[in-house]
Amino acid sequence: MNERIGMISLGCAKNRVDAEMMLYTLKEAGYQIVADPAFSDVVIVNTCGFIEDAKQESIDEVLELAALKQEGKIKAIIMTGCLAERYREEVLKELYEVDAVVGLGANAQIDKIVREVLDGQKKEIFPDKEMLPLCGGRIRSTPYYYAYLKIAEGCDNHCTYCAIPMIRGRFRSRSMDSILAEAKELGQMGVKELILIAQDTSRYGEDLTGEPQLAKLLTALCRLDEIQHIRVLYCYPERMTDELIEVFAKEEKILKYIDIPMQHCNARILKLMNRRGDRESLTALVQKLRERVKGIVLRTTVMTGFPSETEEEFEELAEFVKEMKFERLGCFAYSAEENTPAAKLPEQIDEDTKKHRQEIIMEQQQTVLAEYAARQVGKTIRVLCEGFDRYAECYFGRSYADAPEVDGKVFFVAEENKPKIGEIVSVEITDTLDCDVMGYLR
Repeated sequence: MNERIGMISLGCAKNRVDAEMMLYTLKEAGYQIVADPAFSDVVIVNTCGFIEDAKQESIDEVLELAALKQEGKIKAIIMTGCLAERYREEVLKELYEVDAVVGLGANAQIDKIVREVLDGQKKEIFPDKEMLPLCGGRIRSTPYYYAYLKIAEGCDNHCTYCAIPMIRGRFRSRSMDSILAEAKELGQMGVKELILIAQDTSRYGEDLTGEPQLAKLLTALCRLDEIQHIRVLYCYPERMTDELIEVFAKEEKILKYIDIPMQHCNARILKLMNRRGDRESLTALVQKLRERVKGIVLRTTVMTGFPSETEEEFEELAEFVKEMKFERLGCFAYSAEENTPAAKLPEQIDEDTKKHRQEIIMEQQQTVLAEYAARQVGKTIRVLCEGFDRYAECYFGRSYADAPEVDGKVFFVAEENKPKIGEIVSVEITDTLDCDVMGYLR
């Protein structure tokens, strides 16, 4: 079997793990995996369907591949992932260039689907989405020194703006044994930074035992000799318990970086979002984390222009963000997603207002980022070396304050000893570059 398979995976890291598992299934079935889709017989587009921009990116990728198919350079296009799951009926009608539309529950069958498509069949297959495998073999697409580890799938939070529960189903955790086994294997393969992901990592284990088990999982992971560093993404604020905070504070292997999507601080807006809390409780949480976890870097995401958000409520959000000085922050303009409760709310806000509010928040945040970078000057920090920039003639990497793909970089010069890619080195910070930092290898 010499057919070549290419994969384009879009969207979040959770989708990337799904893609890696599909690639493993295909390789085990005898297919040849190629890096450049343009040199493939079959291209799989693992789509994102979270917000409008992501949906458009997925469609644009398919249309670009359709041109290659028309030229005879590729034989078939298969669409998988969230957009395929969500718009199953529309895809084959609107995107006639696609040869197969595959729901999440069919990921484990991807080798058979590829064979049927190569045999000339048009496929539309949508098993129960909860048949999506929670674990299995993977061909990792990240550099060898870091890896994502998905600890749960689906979501039960039912935020009114979010389509994920409709797309990916109920929240379901992996067994702790399977997570620990995979983590150990990844460590043995050279992974230095293990990044835990799920729609809500802080809910891990609740469906298995009746109570969240993330603190216990983290403690167990820290006991593995093969693991050096652990980063945790997507913790919900209401589940940041004292027990969990204590684990972050005392375990040296856990990077002092917590991603806590807050979305807003106004109590009325949060209630409309079906989220908990208010400005007072969120402020108290931030203060508690900074008091108890030395050197903590907090990342959050907020949303502007949620239906009926008044100017005063937006100003409260802007003041909150300015006051909290989150070291890392992303801001999104609200996107009305079909069949979500929020899309049916009255007083939808026009696009220009949503975008303008988003720009205000991000302009504020640039000042916070620059101030944080300036405070690093004079410090010597640990950096995971990721490459050499031949134009700038210096190395670059990430500190504990920077998650891959979403945060900044540390640039540094190595005058004598040249670091290896994937090596953790000490860098003395001497200057800033916009919101990034620069220094010298020590």
